[in-house]
Amino acid sequence: MMKHTLKEWLAVTRYWSFPVSAMPVAVCFAYLFSRGLVPDGTMPWLCLLLSLLGIVVLHAAGNVLSDYKDYKCGVDNERAFAVPNLVFKTFEPREYLVFSILLFAVGIAVGIVITLLSGPGVLVVGAAGVLLTVLYSFLKYHALGDLDIFLIFGVLAFLGTSCAITGTVVVDTLLLALPVGIITVSVLHANNTFDTNSDREAGIKTFGMLLGIQTSARLYCCYMVLPFLCLVLYVAAGLLHPLALLSLVAVVPAYKNFRRAAQYRHLGLDAMKGLDIASSKLQMAFSGLLTIGLIIAGLL
Repeated sequence: MMKHTLKEWLAVTRYWSFPVSAMPVAVCFAYLFSRGLVPDGTMPWLCLLLSLLGIVVLHAAGNVLSDYKDYKCGVDNERAFAVPNLVFKTFEPREYLVFSILLFAVGIAVGIVITLLSGPGVLVVGAAGVLLTVLYSFLKYHALGDLDIFLIFGVLAFLGTSCAITGTVVVDTLLLALPVGIITVSVLHANNTFDTNSDREAGIKTFGMLLGIQTSARLYCCYMVLPFLCLVLYVAAGLLHPLALLSLVAVVPAYKNFRRAAQYRHLGLDAMKGLDIASSKLQMAFSGLLTIGLIIAGLL
């Protein structure tokens, strides 16, 4: 294998996207804390740290494997590429594959430790998450990538975290899986919409391609509104503490993203350029503020 610096290996993981995996865990823990469902002692906090580590490592493994698959299937080539490392031979494909396998092994090992601490429920949810992560590229190429990501970083992230912290699945956490999961999906949707032309040339079908640029841009705009609408409705219905509305501060970056996507009539696909990273930052702001609000609510 070629020699690479630690910084180069870190860049391979696409670390800028980690908020979409870490923040659901943090939000779920905060929700459980606000409801008084976090057991006493240090064990829940240890499980929280392990859950954060496990999901981020598996996310990194999925990112590396996805880039490997995109290169091998011709989605990334000299005319169109999301990550140039493989296209321009900075890394060899085998390096990506081996790195991905190692990351999956570490993530699975962390999951096994959490299972020993919290019970078999974590193993079941974690196994489903690993399977859907491995299948991501195949599902993405058949217009099911958005659904796959929502299930992994929305539904399974919340169910798995609740099981790790409490020892049992807390179904109520799925209330927050919806708004948090929508923002997560917006990251992928923005990226796939911008790559519509190159993906079509590669012979794959993403969800954005099926919708077309105009509908895809409109859907992205909806993604920038729905999470906030969900929280307002939850608080109004008494399902969440009013301090959860602290996350409404994130309306500011969401509105900027909304305005950018709304320019699709004038800019075409360029309207979606960079919105994947912007959506990841929005996830950090929205979920970070939501976490803070719910933690404060639990302390009152």
